[in-house]
Amino acid sequence: MFNANADIFSALAAAIPEGVLIVDKQQKIITVNAATNTMFSYSDNELEGQELQLLIPKRFRAGHRPVFNAFVHEAERRQMGKGRDLFGVRKTGEEFPVEVGLSPFEVAGETYVIALLIDITERKKVEREILELNTKLEAKVRERTKELQDSIAELRSEVSLRKQAESRALESLKKERELNELKTKFLSLVSHEFKTPLSGILTSTVLVGKYRQEEQQPQREKHLELIKNKVHYLNGILNDFLSLERLESGKVNYRFSSFLLSKPLNEVIYNANVLLKSGQKINYPDNADDVTLYFDEKILELILTNLIGNAIKYSPADTTIDIRITGEEEKVILKVIDQGIGIPKEDQKYIFQRYFRAENVLNDQGTGIGLNIIKGHLDELGGTISFSSIPQKGSTFTVEIPTKLADKHEAYPID
Repeated sequence: MFNANADIFSALAAAIPEGVLIVDKQQKIITVNAATNTMFSYSDNELEGQELQLLIPKRFRAGHRPVFNAFVHEAERRQMGKGRDLFGVRKTGEEFPVEVGLSPFEVAGETYVIALLIDITERKKVEREILELNTKLEAKVRERTKELQDSIAELRSEVSLRKQAESRALESLKKERELNELKTKFLSLVSHEFKTPLSGILTSTVLVGKYRQEEQQPQREKHLELIKNKVHYLNGILNDFLSLERLESGKVNYRFSSFLLSKPLNEVIYNANVLLKSGQKINYPDNADDVTLYFDEKILELILTNLIGNAIKYSPADTTIDIRITGEEEKVILKVIDQGIGIPKEDQKYIFQRYFRAENVLNDQGTGIGLNIIKGHLDELGGTISFSSIPQKGSTFTVEIPTKLADKHEAYPID
């Protein structure tokens, strides 16, 4: 199943700097990303089909298999090796410390495990340095106690340094835990987002083969349309990850032109009409034809598609979505206002983070990268995006587009 979707996995894994590895329940390696090959010093495709034991030091192999089998049997997502040190072994025989996050999932009735691998050599080095620093500080404190009257200023300085080091370590640990939680959510999300459409494609493919009579053409067309929609959805996810990769690498080539704001807005609203729920409507701004922009039209269309699509998705039936436009001397302000479920207050500070999804939408389809991509493009082009939201009452997303390009882009006149 994974061989048939190698391109999907490769595009997805390319956006993740850590190692990603998938094994079946017999512990045979199905596929890995480039970061895993680099981490363990293997060339492309060399690990595929090999036993997972190949990446585990010999002294740990005997006890690993029963632990793995128990994990698959329990079928729960967790961090492996909690409370003890884990090690991997490179092709050269060199051992190195790793952190492993595991998540089981099923595709077409088969059980697999996806692992996120992080080389923590540098983290262990920092921990040793902190331990050595603490040891030295304690020795100095004992030494200076005998000369307290002459060295009180120096002692205070050393204690201050120790507190600063501990504070930095605690802050680093807090950020690392938050990042690990987001990565675990991401692995679970990806598993769900790909499994559901792939299962639908497989089912429709089987059913199409059974409708062979001429009078069954409507059924065939129904399932072919379903397959097309699912493929389009997966392609959209892949495009989002490719867009992230281009933003990260600075390879985005923006194409600027003069156009009426109404042009991309009309296109987005036309496509969004098929998504509207019963009784939903979009209030079109009266002044869209009065605003001319010099901007990347495709990027603006991407911004509008994401914001209007989210407003539709997260608003109930019989509600209104307002689009408002305000033109100022140095910027154009776009607002998308909905009457939807809103964003929980405790989640609002994370809303533009990559892969993050608020707790009240985890059961809905989505990757959690749309707003992150929008913010990345706007930051690059000198624009901004902000929001206000009240749970169960709605959200307002505000985009400010400059009428003068950022300094690193060619300037253009105001129409």
